[in-house]
Amino acid sequence: MPHTVLLAEDDRAIRNALERALTLEGYQVMAVADGVEALAQAHRNRPDVLVLDVMMPGIDGLQVCRVLRAEGDRTPVLILTALVETADRIAGLDAGADDYVVKPFDVEEVFARLRALLRRTSPVGVGESHGGAPAGGAPAGGTPVSGAPVPEAPRQLPERFIEAAGIRMDPQARRAWRGARELELTRTEFELLELLVRNAGIVLDHSTIYDRIWGYDFGPGSKNLAVYVGYLRRKLDDPDGPQLIHTVRGVGYVLRED
Repeated sequence: MPHTVLLAEDDRAIRNALERALTLEGYQVMAVADGVEALAQAHRNRPDVLVLDVMMPGIDGLQVCRVLRAEGDRTPVLILTALVETADRIAGLDAGADDYVVKPFDVEEVFARLRALLRRTSPVGVGESHGGAPAGGAPAGGTPVSGAPVPEAPRQLPERFIEAAGIRMDPQARRAWRGARELELTRTEFELLELLVRNAGIVLDHSTIYDRIWGYDFGPGSKNLAVYVGYLRRKLDDPDGPQLIHTVRGVGYVLRED
């Protein structure tokens, strides 16, 4: 069965062009012109993924996303936006979106991001990350911290839990805690944190993280990863506690307690 896409875009030319492109790519497309129609359609026929324009009359794409998340609907959401400031992107993530594409966009990028979102909705085994990296091991492309000892494997927790650097995660239930505080994470934030926790103490380069989380390397000019890391830091870090996600300039990111 083809995957179903609910597309909400008020610009008729863009909506029609994207609907045709998605249909030719093999998707079953439900195209609507505003947020009110999008919510009604999502309630009638739950899609596999939503593509929402931010700037729509009445209920905009972010409001649609907030309503669905408040209802407990975890269907992946890809946001289309002409807003390029970091604050605008953060607003989309805060609303519960999983990813975004900036207008004007290449339709191949939309296809790549949709494939990545749909892959992450497929079931995975308890012992492997959503990106396929084995628990406690470095994925292909991982670079050990220069001069540092090989990190100890995270201590074993009952059943399906993983833990490192004070972060505890339940991948099956998609829940995470720092200490006693539960973290409210979007799908992409959760999977990024899970990848870092499973490889605590290992520097993961940008291309490895893009491949494991998005299934596609968007190149050195992309700010996508930096935006997600920044937003994840805001949710993880305590005012009086140590920073957990560290930037290794020119290489990537590592999770560790200093």
